[in-house]
Amino acid sequence: MAFIQINKQHFYHNLNQIALQTGSVKKIAIVLKDNAYGHGLELIAKLASEYGITQAVVRTTSEAEKIEACFSHILILGDSIIKHDKYAYTINMLADITQAQSGSKVELKVDTGMHRNGIAIDELDEALALIKKQKLELIGVMTHYRSADVLSSEFFWQQKNFESVKKRVKELGFIEVCFHSYNSAAILRNNNFDEDLVRVGIGAYGYNELPSMFDTKSLKPVLSLHANKISTRRLKVGERIGYGGDYIASKDMTVSTYDLGYGDGWFRAQHSNQPYIIAEELPILGRVSMDFISLESEIEEVCIFNDAQNVAKQLGTISYEIITNLSNNIKRVII
Repeated sequence: MAFIQINKQHFYHNLNQIALQTGSVKKIAIVLKDNAYGHGLELIAKLASEYGITQAVVRTTSEAEKIEACFSHILILGDSIIKHDKYAYTINMLADITQAQSGSKVELKVDTGMHRNGIAIDELDEALALIKKQKLELIGVMTHYRSADVLSSEFFWQQKNFESVKKRVKELGFIEVCFHSYNSAAILRNNNFDEDLVRVGIGAYGYNELPSMFDTKSLKPVLSLHANKISTRRLKVGERIGYGGDYIASKDMTVSTYDLGYGDGWFRAQHSNQPYIIAEELPILGRVSMDFISLESEIEEVCIFNDAQNVAKQLGTISYEIITNLSNNIKRVII
């Protein structure tokens, strides 16, 4: 079956670059939602813990339960709020506060301009009063940038909005609170980090999505996707390959089938007249099947990609979609 290699040295290189920006490994929270961006939730959690990271961010309680032993604190972005020693839950709207289990640890998300999740700034006083009334333990206040990876003033506008949030939270008596707004793009573009925490997702996995004009750290992709040969055949000129016979052999050629398809999370939506070129510089011939692709090759094992940004350019999407789309069932091995 197709398999994924996780490069431990590349992962630690990327974390080193982030730590240089924050000044401390203790200020890094590794984002492990969606199967650690396709890299393997439990595998990456273990590597991050061995590196010295003590905080993680996930999407659900079920994700947190799988990696609980690796971290001292886990932030859960979206789930029912319950009391737990290690878990803190995100408050995304006022209703979350009244529905939370009394005594739960929470982090308040404030909408400073992205307009996706979080309470409005003018709801801040009400939210903090409700947190006290519900007897919740507020341990963090955060926001999320909508344009940290874009050369514009919006990043600084949201920073200014968040500064006003910090000030008001302190004025209302919440002193022992962790403030954080930085994601990968923000920490990579800004050399003046002055918050308590950075939530590192895509940057830890080796992708810098900032425009080239930014002077940023060099990162190394952690994940590479590989496929194994299933069978080989000799085709004559004019013979066709796969469903619909979309690819017509322009010469006598040797073609092999490899064990990767859209059932594994690979993309079927490639154009026959502009096929995807794998890392071995071979085009995929014809349509992608559920479990197979065809290549003009007799190699036993081929690398499909070792840099998701290159894939994204070919398929017209972003690196995030490429890696998070990969099936959890693909074997992942550390090198």
